[in-house]
Amino acid sequence: MMEYAGIVAALLLSCLLGSVPTGLWIGMRLRHIDIREHGSKNIGATNTMRVLGKRLGAVALAGDMAKGLLPVLFSPLFSPWPHLPLACGVAAILGHSFSVFLKFRGGKGVATSTGVFLALAPIPTLIAAVVFGVVVATTRMVSTGSIAAAFAMSIAVFCVPLSTPIRVMTLLVAALVIIKHRSNIARILRGEENRI
Repeated sequence: MMEYAGIVAALLLSCLLGSVPTGLWIGMRLRHIDIREHGSKNIGATNTMRVLGKRLGAVALAGDMAKGLLPVLFSPLFSPWPHLPLACGVAAILGHSFSVFLKFRGGKGVATSTGVFLALAPIPTLIAAVVFGVVVATTRMVSTGSIAAAFAMSIAVFCVPLSTPIRVMTLLVAALVIIKHRSNIARILRGEENRI
């Protein structure tokens, strides 16, 4: 019974931490700016950088990545269940994408997913990060880099020894990231996507 309580507590805390709208709260607290009213109107690190500057954008990026990394790293303290790190990572990603603080609206999950998979699948994550960097440098569009990285991650997890649950969850999270970018995809096709 105690083990189940630990699992439930870990999942709830992961979701709650993931739900913290880092960029939005930084803007409101430090600059009295609601970033949802500016730029792309997204709460993620890219729009935070666009609206509040590179320094605060970097802080938001680090915070969003930590929201994914920390639940994975600390979940074994709650229960020895071997799938708990993955489950807590997914809970953090869902928390970010459907934040309880924002009436279940949220960001696109890229930075938080990066934190999760940096702990669970570091080599595929680094490969995806390189793809992201190359695509962004070439197109100057973060959205294009994020979509390309999601595809790269989906392929890379099958190139190294990983468990089936991690591979399946990678595919599902990559699909979620791409779906959350559907408005960006429409703007890219129209030639109207924002560039950095």
